[in-house]
Amino acid sequence: MGKLTVLALRAVIVALLAGSAFVQTVMVPLLAIDLEELDAEFAYLRTPILVIFFLGVVTVQVVLVCVWRLVTMVRRGTVFSHAAFRYVHIVIGAFVAAALLVFALAVVLAPGEAVAPGVVLLLCGVSLAVFGIALIVLVLRMLLAQAVTRDVEAARMQAELAEVI
Repeated sequence: MGKLTVLALRAVIVALLAGSAFVQTVMVPLLAIDLEELDAEFAYLRTPILVIFFLGVVTVQVVLVCVWRLVTMVRRGTVFSHAAFRYVHIVIGAFVAAALLVFALAVVLAPGEAVAPGVVLLLCGVSLAVFGIALIVLVLRMLLAQAVTRDVEAARMQAELAEVI
């Protein structure tokens, strides 16, 4: 991976992390203020929506930090090691958690007349899409496992060749 690519990716990650910190520190409190104006019949939605929104931003931050670590490993040439699996597993877990959070939001909003049924259905579709991303990362994890196995095998064969020579 080229230096320019790594630099560009890191710049994007820093911008996204800064934006997510802004959302957590400014937008979530503003959302809390807006949700105080809900009718009394929908007041029970305030806390779950805020918690789900906050935790959703946390899942994004976790993924960004893990991608940063994986990019660092790629740059150093150590990504084809068992240490990379830790970060990939965390990314998969974060995507699954995000899918569950979106589904939880749909469940919270489903009863009553708080939102239209189409919005709830749309949230369920988004939840399925995010879960699909977790499955894609799982497939990529399997490719990483194959690459690590090949790398270990190549190192072993190179060591045997060095002994022969």
